[in-house]
Order: sequence, then C-alpha cells, then structure tokens
Amino acid sequence: QVQLVESGGGLVQAGGSLRLSCAGSGPLFESYTVSWFRQAPGKEREFVGAISRLGLSTDYADSAKVRFTISRDNAERSVYLQMNSLKPEDTAVYFCAAGAGGRHDSEYYFWGQGTQVTVSS
Repeated sequence: QVQLVESGGGLVQAGGSLRLSCAGSGPLFESYTVSWFRQAPGKEREFVGAISRLGLSTDYADSAKVRFTISRDNAERSVYLQMNSLKPEDTAVYFCAAGAGGRHDSEYYFWGQGTQVTVSS
C-alpha cells in the first residue's frame, strides 16, 4: 500500500507560480509512475502530467506543456509539480496518483487527498 500526501497549494495571482509536492510512503513507491490530475468545480477530473518510475520520461496535457514541470526524487519519495504562469482556469483541486501510467485515472491505484490551487485574475 502506498500513501500519498499533497501539499503546496494555495491562492496565487494570475501569472504567479506554485510548487506542489506529493510525498509518498509505503513500499515500492519508486516502482510506480506518478501523475498529477486536477478537478475544477463542476468538471471531471483531468490529467495534468506524469513522470515515469525513474523520472526519465514525462508526459503533459496540452494545457500544462511549457508552463508546468514534473520532477521526482525517489530517495525522498517525492514528486513535484512546478506550475508557472498560472491562469485562473488552472484553479482546481490537484491530486497526485501512483500506478501503471497513462492518462486515464483508472490506471492509478493510489491517490492523495488533493490540494486546492486558486488563481485569481
């Protein structure tokens, strides 16, 4: 069983930056692809980006390309989401998830509780 805890969310003005962290615990954290998803009010949860087990490859949704960067430190059992040039439409609860990989939430076995990101205009 892997436990995930997100942190780093908050309120930021448009154009600002935030760095989200996902702290993992439990065995084999480094064995899973870790992804970030987000869910805005009234909308379905959507894929943001993913990082492979060893951090050698990443994948981003079109909305996150260029502005967002995912990194991981398996020694620290942590995955990070650096978000720059934030827009009001980035407002959502952000979740990290560990699993087999891909862009569909059904491919992920373990989820954090989420952290709120609010971008004001």
